[in-house]
Amino acid sequence: MANMTVVRTPEQMAMSKPCTWSQLNDEAARIALKERAMASMLHDIILGQKSFTAALANHLAEKLANAEFKALHIRETILDVYAADETIIKAASADLLAVRQRDPASTSCLQVFLYFKGFLALQTYRIAHSLFGQGRHMFAYHMQSRCSELFGVDIHPSAKIGQGVMFDHATGIVIGETAVVGDDCSILHGVTLGGTGKEHEDRHPKVGQGVLIGAGAKILGNIIIGDKSRIAAGSVVLAPVAPHCTVAGVPAKPVGVPCENPAQNMDQNILED
Repeated sequence: MANMTVVRTPEQMAMSKPCTWSQLNDEAARIALKERAMASMLHDIILGQKSFTAALANHLAEKLANAEFKALHIRETILDVYAADETIIKAASADLLAVRQRDPASTSCLQVFLYFKGFLALQTYRIAHSLFGQGRHMFAYHMQSRCSELFGVDIHPSAKIGQGVMFDHATGIVIGETAVVGDDCSILHGVTLGGTGKEHEDRHPKVGQGVLIGAGAKILGNIIIGDKSRIAAGSVVLAPVAPHCTVAGVPAKPVGVPCENPAQNMDQNILED
């Protein structure tokens, strides 16, 4: 059989590229020329900044500022967090790329960076998590509260979340204190990773790598959700889920066929792949 050349659209080619700092600048410059009303904002957020780190810190600070905490003080805190742990910025870059590659509604890296509240909520959590680890619990709780108010996402600062994670739409996501989310997961709106009872011990789900959790799913208790498994929308999961398994229902049970890479493919058809 002769070799066949796969023709990719410009949109597909753009989605396969990493969301680099130079790419964000290029996209911002094009929009600033096209939409003159946005030029000043784009200069403040992107074009006038020296790095991805500075731009993200400034953008988050302006979003999170309120009467109690001015943007200047929040920006300084965020930059201190980034300087102390470079893995946080690496995780942010991976999160940005994850959204760009998996969400068909995304049109550019710039759009995700500026407006996707799932991405912004996750970056706010990362700051709160670092502050919590430093023993600055009240400041971390303040960040958690602001994240909930602004983005509709409530993540306890003590929860552990890997990189390359996408919160799609994000509204109503709740992640408890002892929950763990592995790398490369995709989580849709209305998902709860919750505990059961009033015990203070380890009581929340442990989600593996590459897991897809559908909209409105509730995963309760200290249970393991295996790598590259898939939780159907609206399910209530009360028992461990094996790797590469699809579960659905109330309570959730295995259905359909095994899945290989659900978080990347975003395939929520539980009957066949």
